[in-house]
Amino acid sequence: MNWLFVARLRPYVLLAAAASLLLNLALLVPALYTVQVFDRVFASRSVETLVMLSLLVLLALALSYTMDVLRARALARAGSTLDARLSPALLRELLQRAAAGQRRSDADALRDVGQLRAFLAGAGIQALFDAPWLPVHLLAITLMHPLLGAGAALGALLLVALGVATERLTRQATEATQQHARGAQRQAQALLRNAEVIAGMGMGTAAIGLWQRRHDALLAGQAALGARSVRLAAAARIARQLLQAGLLALGAWLVVGAQASPGIMVAATILLGRALQPAEQLIAGWKTLIEARAAWRRLAEREPAEAVGPPLALPAPRGRLELERVVFGGGKARAPILKGIALVLEPGESLGLIGPSASGKTTLVRLMLGIWRPQSGTVRLDGADIARWDRDALGAHVGYLPQDVELFAGTVAENIARLGPVDAAQVVAAAQLAHAHEMILRLPQGYDTPVGDVGAVLSGGQRQRIALARALYGTPRLVVLDEPNAHLDGDGEAALQAALQALKARGVSVVMVGHRPALMAGLDKLAVLRDGVLELFGPAAGVRARLQAVNPVRPGVAAAAAKVIPTSVAALAAQS
Repeated sequence: MNWLFVARLRPYVLLAAAASLLLNLALLVPALYTVQVFDRVFASRSVETLVMLSLLVLLALALSYTMDVLRARALARAGSTLDARLSPALLRELLQRAAAGQRRSDADALRDVGQLRAFLAGAGIQALFDAPWLPVHLLAITLMHPLLGAGAALGALLLVALGVATERLTRQATEATQQHARGAQRQAQALLRNAEVIAGMGMGTAAIGLWQRRHDALLAGQAALGARSVRLAAAARIARQLLQAGLLALGAWLVVGAQASPGIMVAATILLGRALQPAEQLIAGWKTLIEARAAWRRLAEREPAEAVGPPLALPAPRGRLELERVVFGGGKARAPILKGIALVLEPGESLGLIGPSASGKTTLVRLMLGIWRPQSGTVRLDGADIARWDRDALGAHVGYLPQDVELFAGTVAENIARLGPVDAAQVVAAAQLAHAHEMILRLPQGYDTPVGDVGAVLSGGQRQRIALARALYGTPRLVVLDEPNAHLDGDGEAALQAALQALKARGVSVVMVGHRPALMAGLDKLAVLRDGVLELFGPAAGVRARLQAVNPVRPGVAAAAAKVIPTSVAALAAQS
């Protein structure tokens, strides 16, 4: 448990340790009180002595109450500090990994932090702080009578041995049960994400059966572990009771032999019960201790994020985008997804990306935004490597409409404002630039309409138009649109066309992936991707002319052209 003494937790842990010291010293007083009552009050029959002793024990118990509360608060504060230190950084790292395509199963890291926080705020950690004071109680018993001390020490060793056995018998089972629980939970989440497909194709029974098998394995593991833990906890309780009874019998034998007083007999029994109570609690809650230790080990074994200092603040970009021989993907006998892409987009220019499915268009878009990093080559925004920009600072200058649009739970205004403080003027301006203002006003509560999780209360077209307004929020100098008209009707496409013209008038650089030629007609440049290779790039008119020269599209051969080149390319060639 050395993780408790990391720098940020050390002050709270030391405070809890000091409180435990005073608490356990104060709890010695009731046993001493018993000795004095039996040996002095009964002998002297002095009520005054009884009153004074009772006042002292009340003060000691008040101190123990105060220290108990202080320790609990210190440990709870340690849990909150741990959570505040780890959770935001972990979530940021998980977001970065997910955006970079590294969708590993380490989203459990946040649950591990929650488990540590709960452990620090629970009763098990307090027993862990009380357990080291067992020798102090044994010493007090030994001072009363050496034979009583020896009996108490043997009993303590027995309970410690039971604790070691609990560790050996439950550690692997506890960790295996945790793995089953995380696997079943991840599978349930995957099924929920694909609920529409499951319902649409009648896969419900098969999906539930797949989950049920994992869940049954989890229940079986939990039942076996629970049964074992219950037996060990019951054995610990019975052992403590037997030890106390045995020490009481030993004390009675000493009293009968006039080797000890009745007060010592009772006080030793009380002290032994107090000394063994933390050990019994640890055995009963050993599962929680193992889970907390495993959670910390998983967090400690995580691959640390790249340590970099705060990046130097760069001036606001003008929007010049340059790709220098960009290669992405490949390795392990797989061909690269993108192969030596090189192009330049000057500030205020617009570029259309076209090509067949799986040609690398969306991958190229993610590289242009710095979400992914190329294996070789560089993507530069105003001369600076875009992957090295501070993401929060860059966000103010970049707009992005992904292919799969999802909104966040909240209002329309909060989504357009990118989850930051809602600036009403900028929200309305972005909606007007996206030509979505009138559509939003027709919603039940206008800009204050809750959109639900992932925008579930809106249609696909409404979500896409609101996401476009989000991309245009603020003063972006580079706007990237990945198939922005995928869910739009005629009015939505007209609004998108108007938004593109407004962006061009403002001198905003635009990159757009699309398949419909109507949207591409007003763009400055075109790039044709096929199998990760930039086949054509240049002014839109020139690219269309070259496409027509290579694949002349006439009414009689339109179907044949569609087999050779993507629909959007064939249509563009036909337009020229």
